[in-house]
Parts: sequence; C-alpha cells; structure tokens
Amino acid sequence: MNTLVIAPLQPADLSDWLPLVQAYKAFYNTPTSEAEYQQAWARLLAGQGLHGLGARVQGQLVGITHYLFHGSTWAPRVCYLQDLYVSEAHRGQGTAAALIEAVAQAAREGGAQRLYWLTQTDNLRARRLYDRVAEYRGFIRYDHPMPG
Repeated sequence: MNTLVIAPLQPADLSDWLPLVQAYKAFYNTPTSEAEYQQAWARLLAGQGLHGLGARVQGQLVGITHYLFHGSTWAPRVCYLQDLYVSEAHRGQGTAAALIEAVAQAAREGGAQRLYWLTQTDNLRARRLYDRVAEYRGFIRYDHPMPG
C-alpha cells in the first residue's frame, strides 16, 4: 500500500525538492538561477515566515507546497499558498488535494482568516481540483515590472 505522508520539509530533502521545484518553475516558464534555488531553500528552512511541506510516498518526495502568512487591509492574518507541485507520476491520486488540506490546516491553526492561491487560466488540470476545493472569485493578476 502506498501511504501518503505530508510533513514539513527537512534539510535532507534538498536533493528531492530541487527537481520538483525546477519542474514547477519550468511549467510556469519562470527562469530561475541556481543561486535563487539555494536562497529559496535557505529561506524555507530558516523558519522565518516561509513554510514548506512535502508529500512522500514510501519515503520519496513526490509533491511540494510552499506557503506564508501575511496581514491584509481587511484581515490581520491571511495565508498565501504560493507554490504547489506534484510529480507527473503521482498526479490524479489525491496528492495535491492532501497538500492543500495540509496548508488549510496550518492556516486554521495559525489563525488565518483566509487561504488563497493563484494559477494560470490555462492550468486546466489543476483548476479542476481547485474548483472542487475552493471558490473561484474571478480575479486576474497583474505584475508591474520592478527593477532588479
């Protein structure tokens, strides 16, 4: 039986995390340098506001999610699920839903009034899941270019 285990990312997970996050960044066509991956990993493990969870099957990391808490004008604490990725071989088996639920549990425990995330409009496979577990409210995201 392939039992799914969701747990916080640990320092020893780097070699399994890296191919998953690289595939995630490639999916979204977001060029990322080796230094940026290393900086992200260090921030995830630092315990200073960024959180990472891994989904494991038989000890192998097959999915990841990263999330953070922040304040907003209308709520003192909300949770943003920033990244979510499951390996191709493990999609359609409930892994992404389990990762989302684990973040939702952390958001509840952390006192967040809202949990939200973004995806591209053409990410149809993921959106089928998101439409089952969350409410689409019609927002469109814009990114203003910033120096650096």
